[in-house]
Amino acid sequence: MKIKLKDVLIGLFALTLLSGAGYYWLKPVKLQQAPEVDLKIVDGRSLNLKQLKGRPVLVVFWATSCAACIKELPHLIELYHDLAPRGLEVIGIAMAYDPPNRVMEMRQRKKIPYPIALDIQGELARAFGDIHLTPTSFLIDSRGQVVIQKTGMLNMARIRRKLESMLPISQG
Repeated sequence: MKIKLKDVLIGLFALTLLSGAGYYWLKPVKLQQAPEVDLKIVDGRSLNLKQLKGRPVLVVFWATSCAACIKELPHLIELYHDLAPRGLEVIGIAMAYDPPNRVMEMRQRKKIPYPIALDIQGELARAFGDIHLTPTSFLIDSRGQVVIQKTGMLNMARIRRKLESMLPISQG
């Protein structure tokens, strides 16, 4: 069987089109302002991001099946322990496809100290720009502006430096 150059070029063109479409479908919209959404925390509380204005918030979309998310957890926990006393809030949002019982088990096993919200209907993922990939994180400043938006693992040194500049100096 002889392959024609024309067939190869058509195949490459189709592959390029499909790859580009997939990228734009998976890539979240770049947010300027954090959405004012209601979060259902797994401990039974409700939380609205509007309530947290005045302090920086790190929102992380994650899944128990995401290896990068699990690898990032200890760093988020450390960041929370270090900076929550100075005003940082971290909120984990479990993706709609993640079974709640698995999220609860992971929260207990990893001793996650910050609030974890379930996004059963995918409303939170849509509100944050149609999130499909995990981890996807948003650093929100005290005015509710998104200052960092990242798909993939966070550069913890960069996030820590940014947060240090946003938080009051420790009195300890």
